[in-house]
Amino acid sequence: MATLQIPDALLVKNYMAGDESALAVLINRHQSKIYGFIYSKIADRDLADDIFQDTFIKVINTLKSKSYNEEGKFLPWVMRIAHNLIVDQFRKNKKMPMLRETEEFSIFSVISDNQPNIESKIVTEIIENDLRKIIKELPEDQKEVLIMRIYQDMSFKEISDATGVSINTALGRMRYALMNLRKVIEKNNIILTN
Repeated sequence: MATLQIPDALLVKNYMAGDESALAVLINRHQSKIYGFIYSKIADRDLADDIFQDTFIKVINTLKSKSYNEEGKFLPWVMRIAHNLIVDQFRKNKKMPMLRETEEFSIFSVISDNQPNIESKIVTEIIENDLRKIIKELPEDQKEVLIMRIYQDMSFKEISDATGVSINTALGRMRYALMNLRKVIEKNNIILTN
């Protein structure tokens, strides 16, 4: 059986049975998504590296202690661990998460122009700055769901698993976040086209 075809649940079982290489396969399979999630919240590479390592230390400790019982939902479980470590980090520093822009995860990729010129680039930058400010004003739970959904392309099921709320709650928070964005945009007469 090729490595890529082995389901997460079987790899977890193999690792718990003593196959150390199974964990390496799991980490390689999911590291970009998990690290991307952490980095989008932290926006500090060193700190993101630390949290990524701490996440897998917790994963290893839980698997080694045989107390893992997520019934094959490995990635959402790891995302929830990472999410909790990020929350702990912000509590420790008493700072709110920073919004992190990357080319892969950007709410602003919808703003496009077939032939960008200097004027449209400036207008796009102004729009991006306005939107960043608006997103920062959202309540924390709405901002979190919006970032996960738009910046990280996570499904509502993954968001639900990562944040420990029901899918309906995650959907509701996203709906309220979009309604609040729309209100602020209309109130300030921000035009999101160039």
